[in-house]
Amino acid sequence: MFQRAGAFAFCFVLLCACTREATKPDEPEVRVQSGSIIFTDAEKAPHLTTSEVTLQRAVRVRLNGRLAWNEDRTVRVYSPFAGRVTRIVVQPGDRVRRGQTLAVLGSPEFGQAQAEARRAETDVALAEKNLQRVKELESFGVSPRKDLQVAEAEHARAQAELDRARGRLKLYGGAANSGDQSFAVASPIDGTVVERNINPGQEIRPDQSTANLPPLFVVSNPNTLWAMLDATEKDLPALTIGKRVSIRAPVYEDERFEGRIANVSDFLDPATRTLKVRATLDNSQHRLKAEMFVTGEIELEQTPQIEVPAKAVFFQGGKNYVFVADGPGRYTRREVRIGDEHDGKVQVANGLEQGVHVVSDDVLMLQQMVQPRRVQK
Repeated sequence: MFQRAGAFAFCFVLLCACTREATKPDEPEVRVQSGSIIFTDAEKAPHLTTSEVTLQRAVRVRLNGRLAWNEDRTVRVYSPFAGRVTRIVVQPGDRVRRGQTLAVLGSPEFGQAQAEARRAETDVALAEKNLQRVKELESFGVSPRKDLQVAEAEHARAQAELDRARGRLKLYGGAANSGDQSFAVASPIDGTVVERNINPGQEIRPDQSTANLPPLFVVSNPNTLWAMLDATEKDLPALTIGKRVSIRAPVYEDERFEGRIANVSDFLDPATRTLKVRATLDNSQHRLKAEMFVTGEIELEQTPQIEVPAKAVFFQGGKNYVFVADGPGRYTRREVRIGDEHDGKVQVANGLEQGVHVVSDDVLMLQQMVQPRRVQK
């Protein structure tokens, strides 16, 4: 009886083992030889995406930066006189003409300049009357020639003082026949008010510019902007005055704005080891705004270079590798030396030739097959 039971148990174990072997899925056999992975049955090999190695005709240098006002068409307005803000005429976004009033200040200092001009007019009138009297006396021989010369000198001095006082008032937009002490802060250029930093009743000082205080107004012509880009030493061959730059802003992903390099800094920033590049670009449609973060791309004409998808390259043990598809079910690992990366592509200096296909997906899975497995103790 015990012999029958043992035989039954043995048959049951054998049947279970056969069942497991029958239900186990077929797996392709893999051989690894000198960095090459070979699937013996190519039809059962995993499907891997490959990309053809191509030549990059034009190399693009990419620079990060920001937009700024065109300082050649921007003015920061300060007041030359101390006073109090009595009226604000414009607001940010308003278009203004040259000489248009931006704000009005009540300024005793400006009133003193007006008083000096009126006093100079009075002095000129008095000196002119005295000169006419001395001329008459001298013509009758009553007054000596010396008195006439003194009267002429006094009249000339009074006239010079009047010209100076009037010129000062004219420079600041005032008139000598007024004594209201109201100083009009005017725009020196045609443009748009882009900043306003004053409030009604605020006290204004004439030394705000030297005290690092913000200007009363910033007026700029936004039809052109500056792109302030950061470049490195290796980018210098592409940085020439007048070279075209394609500006891209994150808010307009599919659009490019054309500009040209206007200036390249003569020195590197010792802290960041970068140099400033200034490009001027058209903004007549006012779609770009100052202080936007942008990216500038400059095409560098040089010998065509091989490039592959960035995800085809992986780093292992201090070196870069790719897997090349040598045929159905056969992949070989190659060491490559890479260059710059742009738009999802990586330049390859050596290790590949044009026309071969590289694996652009699941490269880490292949790398795990190539790595020798550790023996578990």
